[in-house]
Amino acid sequence: MTKKVWRADRLSRLGSSIFAEVANWKHEAVQAGLAVIDLSIGSPDKPPSERVRQVLADAALRPDAYRYPGTKGTRAYLGKAAEWMNHRFGVKLDPDTELVSLMGSQDGLGHLALALCNPGDVALIPNPGYPVYAAGLAVAGIDPYLMPLRPEHGYLPDFEAIPHEVWQRAKFMLLNYPSNPVSAVADLAFFTKAVETAKQHGVLIVHDLAYSEMAFDGCRPPSILEVPGAIDYAVEFHSMSKSFNLAGGRIGFFAGNRDVVSALGELKANIDYGVFLPVQEAAIAALSDDMAGVHQPVSHIYEKRRDLFIEALAAEGWIVPKPSATMFVWAQLPKMEWGLSEDWTSRRISREMLRMQGVAVIPGDAFGSEGEGFVRIALVEDESKLLEAASRIGKFIRGEQ
Repeated sequence: MTKKVWRADRLSRLGSSIFAEVANWKHEAVQAGLAVIDLSIGSPDKPPSERVRQVLADAALRPDAYRYPGTKGTRAYLGKAAEWMNHRFGVKLDPDTELVSLMGSQDGLGHLALALCNPGDVALIPNPGYPVYAAGLAVAGIDPYLMPLRPEHGYLPDFEAIPHEVWQRAKFMLLNYPSNPVSAVADLAFFTKAVETAKQHGVLIVHDLAYSEMAFDGCRPPSILEVPGAIDYAVEFHSMSKSFNLAGGRIGFFAGNRDVVSALGELKANIDYGVFLPVQEAAIAALSDDMAGVHQPVSHIYEKRRDLFIEALAAEGWIVPKPSATMFVWAQLPKMEWGLSEDWTSRRISREMLRMQGVAVIPGDAFGSEGEGFVRIALVEDESKLLEAASRIGKFIRGEQ
């Protein structure tokens, strides 16, 4: 008998994981003797506050902490999340019906289409956009409609350019501001227009607000749920990973329209048992400290790193606009002084930068076709490492060994 193929066809729709691919490049560079500076994955290099870590440690020592936690999340955690949403955005939510816990926002983003869509539906997603947006659709067998995000339009989608027949088939539209990878921000006027468009076409808006606390120059990103009546047409993902340095804890929450929250909660009730109870208690402490004004905002750290790194790159001859938010720099490829042929894509340049100088970044095409010609650089090392990275990048631009 011929051996059967033990691999689902749907995996071919996912494409290769760029993060796994870059990890292989990093391994090769280390094997070649390079001291790699990793500016690829957006994993915070700082820990949570000492109090949050102590709460986590104390909770983990309790004998009763190891029960199944429940998929929805504890009433204490969801209640605190609702309290924080009101404190931060002036948005009032019912923790029993309008919130559900997540193992990080990626958990919800990866499963949402499975909970909401049927064969033949379409979902509108940004291009460039975070890879899980497309991956979640691929797993669910849902067709994406890619909304181009371009610098000349402030990296905002043009709703009027979307064909009528696409709106007719669309189940939801995904927005992400502050944005990964392009680091753009959107104001409440944009979200008001988005909600009006959603009402016109009967489409749900899914807003990924993972970087709400990582904006610079006095910017305070809004929640789409601040728009009057938005809860009838919108839901929002929030993450504790970046705002509170709890990336490894895997915790976030999903908020908004109760029917949509219920649908995702129902799906998750069949596939997982929720977030470890001590991690929920740590998240409660983090949110409480933020509301009490004793949490040190992470935005200050990344704003300082941004300014330092952008200035250092400029000194090396690579002029890059300052991002308004997030931990990322979205940089158009520099002009190489040693001359490159036109077939040098963002992926090839990213690999050669790592091979020649030991600096790891993510090629822009990993986030969609509109990302070609760019790279994403994560500000996840201390200032001395960022200065060293800028120096090495300068050598790469000049073709020095």
